[in-house]
Amino acid sequence: MAARAYWQGQIRLALVSIPVEVYAATKSGAAIAFHQIHEPSGKRINYEKVVQGIGPIDRDEIVKGYEVSKGNYVLLEDDEIEAAKVESRKTLDLVQFVDAGEIDVFYFEKPYYVVPADDLAEEAFIVLREALRKSNKVGIGQISVRGREQLVSLKPCGKGLVLETLRYEDEVRRAQEYFKGIGSEKPSEDLLDLATTLIDQRSAPFDAGEFHDRYVDALKTLIAKKQKAKGKKILEDVEEPDIARGSNVIDLMAALKKSVGGEKAAAKKPAKKAPAKKAPARKRA
Repeated sequence: MAARAYWQGQIRLALVSIPVEVYAATKSGAAIAFHQIHEPSGKRINYEKVVQGIGPIDRDEIVKGYEVSKGNYVLLEDDEIEAAKVESRKTLDLVQFVDAGEIDVFYFEKPYYVVPADDLAEEAFIVLREALRKSNKVGIGQISVRGREQLVSLKPCGKGLVLETLRYEDEVRRAQEYFKGIGSEKPSEDLLDLATTLIDQRSAPFDAGEFHDRYVDALKTLIAKKQKAKGKKILEDVEEPDIARGSNVIDLMAALKKSVGGEKAAAKKPAKKAPAKKAPARKRA
């Protein structure tokens, strides 16, 4: 089944319009979902809409409400909310360009692939892609999807473009609120050199295929075992690493040295054992 476009429209740069299609670049297929089950019957549990002091109510009596103070709500009808939605424009105006590394990582939300909508759009699409690449810039604009206006960035990616939805400023918490209690003193050069050496030893090109969600893998294995065991309880002990607390500089130095030494030993191939020497023959009396 062909992927469904997340957004279809045109990228506009001044007087140039480029018809494009936007597709989700990620999927959520790794997670395992659980349902709540009534154990005696083995049937799934359903939930009723209940009002405190009244009991179950009909779905037709439900409206949306925004809490303005504790227990006080402004009630809104669906048609009122629909009328307030931003008009679903089909144009992404690139209103600004910024350096590729200027946007902080916590503003990025979700990536999407952008492709030309047809052969006629391809030439202008390629020109925009290469211009962004040559200038090392990222385009900024806004698109309207399902009544919500989203801030987005646009940058080259291989033969195509990648659009990333961005969080607005009021959606990001200030780092200083969390980091202000951390000391500003610098570590000793010896400790810094050891830590840098350890980082260098473990440095390699990033390959996402080398990493897996071990919790999901363990759950899949458990579910398979549970099926074979016909519902019997299965518990497996998992060793958790010890968490060292209150260690001083001497302990840290020793731990770093041991870590660096361990990395070096692991990198070396085990030496071949030398053939055992024959014992000298005993002289006869």
